[in-house]
Parts: sequence; C-alpha cells; structure tokens
Amino acid sequence: QVQLVESGGGLVQTGGSLRLSCVVPGGTFSSYTLAWFRQAPGKEREFVAAISWNSGTHYTDSVKGRFTISRDNAQKTQYLQMNSLKPEDTAVYYCAADRTRTYYSGTYDLDKSYEYDSWGQGTQVTVSS
Repeated sequence: QVQLVESGGGLVQTGGSLRLSCVVPGGTFSSYTLAWFRQAPGKEREFVAAISWNSGTHYTDSVKGRFTISRDNAQKTQYLQMNSLKPEDTAVYYCAADRTRTYYSGTYDLDKSYEYDSWGQGTQVTVSS
C-alpha cells in the first residue's frame, strides 16, 4: 500500500463549496478505481463516491447532484468537488485507491472500504449552519 496525500478541507457555511484533492503516488494511476469516504464523529466510515479507470462514476444517494468526483491521470490526482454543502456533510474525508483490481469497470463492492488498499490521511470538512 501507499500513502495518499489529501488537501482542500476546511470550514464553510451551509450552501458553500469546497474541492478536495488527493495525489496517488507511484504505480499505474490510470488503471485504478478511486474513491472518497467520510466519517462523522461517533459514526462509521461511509462511502461517498467512486470513479473507475474509464471515468464511470458512482455516488451515495445523499450527495447525488451536489458532489462530483473526477480524476486527472496526468497529475495522478483525484478530486471531489462539493457544492451546496449541508451541516450533515461535516466529517473527516478520506480518499482511497484500489490498486489491485486494475482496469475494473464493474460496481461490485465499490462502496466497501475493504476493497481499497491505499488511503489518505483524512481532511476535515466542517459545514456551519
């Protein structure tokens, strides 16, 4: 596994926007499935969004239409653009990479944390009401 490097968290008011970034060093970035998870205080880590190697995207229902996951293969970076933020989006956000199921286009277990072998350190997102 490798350590992913996240940036972009912070404090924002309800309705505001933030963009998270995550650099995935080494390996064949273009072949990986990438994802974002989040963990609020006292709750389990939950799936937010994933993007396959060929840019197919998947979102949890609560963020559909508000969040956008994307990737830049040349920069080995994935992004999470978060718009119309709500207080319930407050959490530590983690980026993740599945470096084992390369060139995977399916949806099986994309929302399960155990499918991802590399993680970022986490970045705090706080949305004030």
